[in-house]
Amino acid sequence: MGGREPSVDTKAIHAGEPRPRIGGAVAMPVFQSSTYDYQGETDYHEIRYARLSNSPNHLALHAKLAALEHGEAALVTASGMAAISGALLAVLRSGDHLLAQDCLYGGTHGLITKDLPGLGIEHTLIDRQDRGAWERALRPGTKAIYVETLTNPLLQIPDLEGIVRFAREAGLVSIIDNTFASPVNFRPLEIGFDLSLHSATKYLNGHNDVIAGAAIGSAALIERIKHLHDHLGGALDPHACFLLHRGLKTLGVRVRRQGESASRIAGFLESQPAVRRVNYPGLASHAEHELAGRLFDGYGGMLSFELQGDVDRAERFLARLQIPIVAPSLGGVDSLIIRPAAAVHAGLSPDERAASGISDALIRLSVGLEDPDDLIHDIEQSLMD
Repeated sequence: MGGREPSVDTKAIHAGEPRPRIGGAVAMPVFQSSTYDYQGETDYHEIRYARLSNSPNHLALHAKLAALEHGEAALVTASGMAAISGALLAVLRSGDHLLAQDCLYGGTHGLITKDLPGLGIEHTLIDRQDRGAWERALRPGTKAIYVETLTNPLLQIPDLEGIVRFAREAGLVSIIDNTFASPVNFRPLEIGFDLSLHSATKYLNGHNDVIAGAAIGSAALIERIKHLHDHLGGALDPHACFLLHRGLKTLGVRVRRQGESASRIAGFLESQPAVRRVNYPGLASHAEHELAGRLFDGYGGMLSFELQGDVDRAERFLARLQIPIVAPSLGGVDSLIIRPAAAVHAGLSPDERAASGISDALIRLSVGLEDPDDLIHDIEQSLMD
């Protein structure tokens, strides 16, 4: 483009596309083949085989995702947890120690606190903003630090720039789950993170019809993850690659519309006497609102809130809703709503949820592409008790 850096929207459509087009096809074809003819490869990881994540569908996705977040390389996986577990196991070994933010997605929390210790990998959960706590938690065997751009489900924001500086000074690999923000609103590698991870099931695909994950970073780190990934076998199948590829092309318009709607809904909820608290970084009342405005290009389509009353009050509210679907997951065109304590964080004990600030009555809303006026009307009617 004559020296001009393409926008996220243009990259989402054109980056990574094969040149010349395969058979002249404008849409990337599905290469529903498990294996490819041998071309003299001498490295196992370079043999053309779909389990080794190197079909034409995989390669196009890798190039597109790397371009979206200014990474040298990327890898797609069979789920977000495959990307997270692959990244952690690629940089940690028995005897190593991990620093991890203390409020995490339930699956990640379980992996770090229940599964990694069985492999001899220890951890310390740290406050997202307290550098002193990070320094006190350092050990000779500390190798990495793991955070989320926006915590699930409280939408808190760590000191992301401080974490990058701390990781560099301590010689740690810095890893971030950027699912909630998406490359539209935040690109972690631009401020110095080593690895950016996604549950591509969510915003990257955006249609609630694919399970996938992604890791983006330096060529060297992605190669380490891929080599492990090749042995563990968590490859994304070519048709799922095609669906994710197609979903990415509308990423920008979806994420911006969802953010605009979520901002309106958060403001409405905050004005309601029946609502005790709203967690949304676009609200001036949010503790890290200024930080979000400085670091992010948008506040996102996720919010959470608590009603006045108990769990029964929250369940009555959910039962009355007509538009949002009561279901886990997020980031799709359909609005989804859930009580995290009963679903995505059910694997945590009550004490662990309480320590993270996740009450049993907390409600998480992923705003979709429905008309925001219709969503607000539905919420307003459902608040009446």
